[in-house]
Amino acid sequence: MLSAIRRARKSLGQTVLVLCAAVLSACVPTAGPATGPAQGSGGTVQVALLVPSGSGQAQDELFGSNLENAARLAMADLSGVKIDLRVYKTGGSPAQASALAKQAVDEGAQVILGPFYSEEANAAGVAVANSGVNVLAFSNNAAIAGGNVFVLGQTFDNTARRLATYAVRNGKSKILIVHDRNVAGEVGKSAIERGVSAAGGSVVGVTSYEFSQNGIVQAATGIVGTARSSGATALFLTADTAGALPLLSQLLVDNGIDRASTQFIGLTRWDIPPATLALPGVQGGWFALPDPGLHAQFQSRYMAAYGSQPAAVAGLAYDGIAAIGALARSSNGAPISREALTQSAGFAGVSGIFRLLPNGTNERGLAIATIRSGQVVVIDGAPRSFGGAGF
Repeated sequence: MLSAIRRARKSLGQTVLVLCAAVLSACVPTAGPATGPAQGSGGTVQVALLVPSGSGQAQDELFGSNLENAARLAMADLSGVKIDLRVYKTGGSPAQASALAKQAVDEGAQVILGPFYSEEANAAGVAVANSGVNVLAFSNNAAIAGGNVFVLGQTFDNTARRLATYAVRNGKSKILIVHDRNVAGEVGKSAIERGVSAAGGSVVGVTSYEFSQNGIVQAATGIVGTARSSGATALFLTADTAGALPLLSQLLVDNGIDRASTQFIGLTRWDIPPATLALPGVQGGWFALPDPGLHAQFQSRYMAAYGSQPAAVAGLAYDGIAAIGALARSSNGAPISREALTQSAGFAGVSGIFRLLPNGTNERGLAIATIRSGQVVVIDGAPRSFGGAGF
């Protein structure tokens, strides 16, 4: 219990600062020309890969190398099309990302893959908005999506809709939303509201807590009381494993939440880091994740090629190259346009199917998992096509 409190306290401030910066600075680029530059000779597509390397931070260097490695792994899997991959190191700087995006387009880039951080992606999108070049960013921040910017990361809306649909289908249609009182929590709350509405469920209440150790402790009793008085059959939590989840989930149990009749649902991944799986409060909870089988195959291939496990974000670079390659192979030299990127059939990625939406966000085929005796158990597999179960 004390270790959970210490972990929660350590990460609360760091998490909120990052998310506030990501969301509040977003300014959606305006749409530029409908089509970008045509493909080069011989079916070659010039792709600019913008990575966060060059900042001097170990994490940025790790992400940068992993993203490039995964992109090159995807290139090796392509047939019938050639990718001219040119790597630009932004150092995690929006100003540098803007300048390098312009440079890449001047040097012939037909599509930009990256950058990594949402502020960078926003800046890069604005910089090349009038060129007809699209930006496939590694962010999951829907606030920057739109115009010529697409986000590849798994979004709150996608996750909330998938989980809410499964919950309603399984008799958990009365949802109490429990969210952090910060920017990420508010964004998550709104996504859950939309997801529950789309699934045909009902939000029977919304409650929150101050994003601090004391705030969670003080709010726990009231959350349990609201769950009882509202008749909620599920609590949909925005908390994550690096922030409030370890402490919050345990305090809800300690304060007498009826786990037999009240399902815990998580908007974030509850299996990362693996130590979270041992926490008593998360046992039996539902959360969404990419197809575990396909992701394990990617991890194995990456390990064989590069001798280390890939960072969680590496698969996004593979997905970006896979989508670009699929379009280039079938387009007979036509530009990679917004219309082509947003085709309804979508693409096959390393962790399952995905498609880009006209609003710049994405939809991914996600599995539903629970935690039993400290182990992740998939209870509803990821869909393998759009329009089937799970959508």
